[in-house]
Amino acid sequence: MSSTSSHDATPHQFVDWFRSVAPYVHAFRGRTFVVAFGGEVVEDGKFLELTHDLNLLASLGVRLVLVHGARPQIEQHLARNNIEDRYHKNIRLTDAETLRCVKEAVGRVRVEIEALLSMGLANSPMENADIRVAGGNFITAQPIGVIDGVDLLHTGCVRKVDVAALRDRMEFGEVVLLSPLGYSPTGEVFNVTLEDVATETAIALDADKLIFLMDTDGVTDKKGRLISELTIAEANPVLAAKRKLPDDVTLFLPCAVRACEAGVARTHLISRHRDGAILHELFSNDGIGSMVVESTLYTLHNATINDVGGILQLLQPLEEEGVLVRRNRELLEREISRFIVMKHDRRIIGCAALYPFPDEAAAELAGLAVHPGYRKQGYGEALLEYISGVAKSQGFKKLFVLTTRTAHWFVERGFKETDVEKLPAQKQSLYNYRRRSKVFVKNL
Repeated sequence: MSSTSSHDATPHQFVDWFRSVAPYVHAFRGRTFVVAFGGEVVEDGKFLELTHDLNLLASLGVRLVLVHGARPQIEQHLARNNIEDRYHKNIRLTDAETLRCVKEAVGRVRVEIEALLSMGLANSPMENADIRVAGGNFITAQPIGVIDGVDLLHTGCVRKVDVAALRDRMEFGEVVLLSPLGYSPTGEVFNVTLEDVATETAIALDADKLIFLMDTDGVTDKKGRLISELTIAEANPVLAAKRKLPDDVTLFLPCAVRACEAGVARTHLISRHRDGAILHELFSNDGIGSMVVESTLYTLHNATINDVGGILQLLQPLEEEGVLVRRNRELLEREISRFIVMKHDRRIIGCAALYPFPDEAAAELAGLAVHPGYRKQGYGEALLEYISGVAKSQGFKKLFVLTTRTAHWFVERGFKETDVEKLPAQKQSLYNYRRRSKVFVKNL
């Protein structure tokens, strides 16, 4: 989402921004998102801001499951009762006294979250929100048991998620709130982690997105630069590397990988400290955190009639600037078989067309365009390479292009300027001498 606020954005910028989020609005309606956040979000008073964003998602038709933690609240309860907070293998050991504190802390956090989600203050983002919160014994847990000779007692892990009950609640338009507690068929209560509840719930629901709010911005490379998108194959080496990772990345990245391996479409790791972090991540091209996917979201394929609208949106600004020749919708529909499209997460971000001239064993590259938000990232070059490969596989010996504004770009990629007279005869007859496009050719 654009960082331009409504106070300093021009009407034109606001309209452009609003139109830019429309594809996401359509794509998210009816989808299931699982959002997980620690008790720190409530402790720091940041949950009020988060409710505004959750309310917006709910109003757009997103089905929400919220999973909260309560670590700081549990630690405070233990300290007040002079109970030692014991860990084994980084897992809290939950005896009877600790479990009592866990239940009290979780209950308090849950009530506070439900109260904030119930707000409907006038002149606020929550006005007329009418968020109904559902809760219940949706999580069946079992004891972790004994690890290296230590019995973890009432510390448990998720055994089963009541998917039918969760879907019933969401079908009624309710937001489901899950706490880090699980129940056994024998009536016992177990202390479970929020990441376990969130991951297993997302997997069981076949959720479209699993979102973890954490202390850092996401996953970074060795130079400290944020990695905005990782496949499972790219994430595993990060976890296996010897370099020190932030604690929350060490905690949540394996969950993200596991969720994607089990069929969750996208898992997002984003900072809880940024106001509107969820909206920035979900409604902008690059997001602000790290997204983990099973495999790359970028695809290249032949265009179909369903791609016409997206291609027109991509070409129109360049046509208005005079960079490309204008094509109306009817012409584009007739020539759609000539186009290939590049998509990111099902959204068209680039296109190019190939026009054959078999008598001269030549082909024309035309309509090459990349969305402004994705330029200077190598996508134009990928489109060129793909088109060149298609032309070569079809037996063409030369690839030529006509351009008025991007001559250097093609020269840098092996094209050489030539005369109009060197064009195929049919193309020469169509040459527009008023545009005075320069002609570049490359041997395949």
